[in-house]
This record gives sequence, C-alpha cells and structure tokens, in this order.
Amino acid sequence: MSDFTHFDEDGASRMVDVGAKAITARMAVAECFITMKPETQKRILDRRVSKGDVLEIARIAGIMATKKTADLIPLCHPLSINSVRLDFEALNETTIRIESTVKIDGKTGVEMEALTAVSVAALTVYDMCKAIDRAMSLGPTQLVEKSGGKSGHYIRKKG
Repeated sequence: MSDFTHFDEDGASRMVDVGAKAITARMAVAECFITMKPETQKRILDRRVSKGDVLEIARIAGIMATKKTADLIPLCHPLSINSVRLDFEALNETTIRIESTVKIDGKTGVEMEALTAVSVAALTVYDMCKAIDRAMSLGPTQLVEKSGGKSGHYIRKKG
C-alpha cells in the first residue's frame, strides 16, 4: 500500500500530511467534453435556452464547485484558491469542450479542483438542457496539464 499516499502501511485511509512541504505556485488544467444534438448546441450558443445563458451559469457552477472540492472528495485538502478560469469551445456542431485552469500558491496540487470544475460545469449544461436533449453525453474528463510541486510539470500527450 506504500505506493498509494492516501493509505498508511496498514491500509487505513488517511489525509496526506503536507505540513513539511514548501509553498509553491501550482496550476492545473482539466477538460471535459459534452456531446449533444446539433440543435441543442445551436440553442446553447445562441443563448436560446429558456432556463438562461447555459454557458455562463455552467461557468459559475464550475467556479463554485472548485471551491467546494474538499467537501466532495473525502481526502482532498481544503485550499485557498488564487484563481479559477472556465472556458467553453464548440469543437464541431455537436461537441463543446469545457476547460478549467486553477491556480494556487500552496503545499498541494489543484488537479482535483480543476477536474471538479469541468465535471460540475458539464453536469450543469446537462441539467439546463435535459428537457430538450436527454441523450447528451459527458466525457472524457481528464487532466490536461499540471505544474508545481515535487512531481514537476505534466502535459497530457495528444492523441
């Protein structure tokens, strides 16, 4: 079990002790894709969904979720986030890519916060549009990049 930092030598769950770690600038980028009918995407992009501006509400939901990550993921540390950015990009007529960038000066990384942001943003899009398109699908959701900390810089390979 020693390879898994959230378990002690006996296999018991634990929150990792980050007390001795240095405070460093840390950043994580995550993405999630949401696929839908072309007419659903058009309504989203034209801001013609009766519940409101879907992408702006999803952006706020993702930012709020970032700040609540430690409440949702049992062994995550509560963090004082420096910044959160969520961007939306229509890749084609049926797919929107959601990207989050989260930054902190801290003792532990923000990968979970970035992943939570895009996940909740995508779920918000689904929730706001499910009445017109229940067949929407989410994913993949993945870490794109992270920097800072002992493990160094990571960039997901394309393809």
